[in-house]
Amino acid sequence: MTPIAELDGVEVDYPRGRALGPFDLTLAPGEIVALVGPSGCGKSTALRLLAGLEAPTRGSVRRASARGETSVVFQAPTLMPWASAVDNVALPLELAGEAKTTARQKAAVALQRVKLDGIDAAKPAQLSGGMAMRVSLARALVTNPRLLLLDEPFAALDEITRRALAEDVHQLWSQSKPAVVFVTHNVEEAAYMASRVVVMTRGPGRVAGETSIDGPLPRPHGFRTTAGFRDAAEAISTTLDAAMAAA
Repeated sequence: MTPIAELDGVEVDYPRGRALGPFDLTLAPGEIVALVGPSGCGKSTALRLLAGLEAPTRGSVRRASARGETSVVFQAPTLMPWASAVDNVALPLELAGEAKTTARQKAAVALQRVKLDGIDAAKPAQLSGGMAMRVSLARALVTNPRLLLLDEPFAALDEITRRALAEDVHQLWSQSKPAVVFVTHNVEEAAYMASRVVVMTRGPGRVAGETSIDGPLPRPHGFRTTAGFRDAAEAISTTLDAAMAAA
């Protein structure tokens, strides 16, 4: 099976020093992978490489997804404050040349998919943090991407909202099965969200180890209480602790 994206020995240097690498990651179509590591280890840098927003200093990036087939959701919703929810979601379609009427119709459907019926005309300031993040997810999914990149999208939300959104992301993923890379600091969140968790060292980030999580996606009710989930979270934590101690 041809990978949807691949980072091969990538390194990224900034004026302050190296931020990432050497780092390798291969992502299969439809796979959900989580990246876990300490602040400053290069998780977001790896995501920018996968998104085509940045080029590596060394190494290579290969992406099977064409233009418009990759979507990114950042930690902040990054919505246009002057625009309605439906216009925010329609933006990528309009930028791709779609007629405004058609783009807004598709955007309204995307808002329904993320459980936001009836808020089409609402401005970002009128939305809760969780609702704003759902709008951001709708905007990312309205183009039916083959590659979805999530950069700590739940970090600013309370635990109840985080868990609800995690379940919603799985349900949305099950409809079209894009490949997903999910960046988080939270070990349990990584084990819940992904079928494979890649642990990174301190910056410049390298692969410290991987853990595969058995179990269906979307996760069944009560998955967090199962022995498999607890064992996977413990294995990820052990790898992370070892990486921190060795750095």
